[in-house]
Amino acid sequence: MVLPPLSNHYGTLFAGQALALMSKAAFVAASRRAGHDVVMARCSQVDFFAPIPQGRALELSAQVVRTGRTSMSVQVLGQMAPRNRSEVASEVLRGLFEMVSVDASGRPVLLAPLE
Repeated sequence: MVLPPLSNHYGTLFAGQALALMSKAAFVAASRRAGHDVVMARCSQVDFFAPIPQGRALELSAQVVRTGRTSMSVQVLGQMAPRNRSEVASEVLRGLFEMVSVDASGRPVLLAPLE
C-alpha cells in the first residue's frame, strides 16, 4: 500500500522508496535460491512506467532469471493492483538486480546446483 511516508510531493510513490521495496523483493528471491545470505551487486534496467498514487496497492514479484557460479540475476516486476473486479492490474515497475551469494564474512560462495 502506498502510504504517505512512501510518497513524494506529488502524492505518488517516491522512486527511492520503490527501489528499496524492489531490492527487498530481489533479496527474498535470491536468498531462497541461494539458501543463505546474499548481497546486491548491481541494480540495472529499472523502468518506471506509471506513477502509483497514494492509497493504491503495489504488488511485487521477483524471479531468479539467471544463475552463475556465485551470482544470480533477479527480475522484479511491479503491478498496480486493481481497485475493483472490472479493472486489470497494470505493470508500473520493472528492474533487474544482480545478487551475489556470500558467506558470514561477506566473501562470495558457490551456489548449489538446482535439483
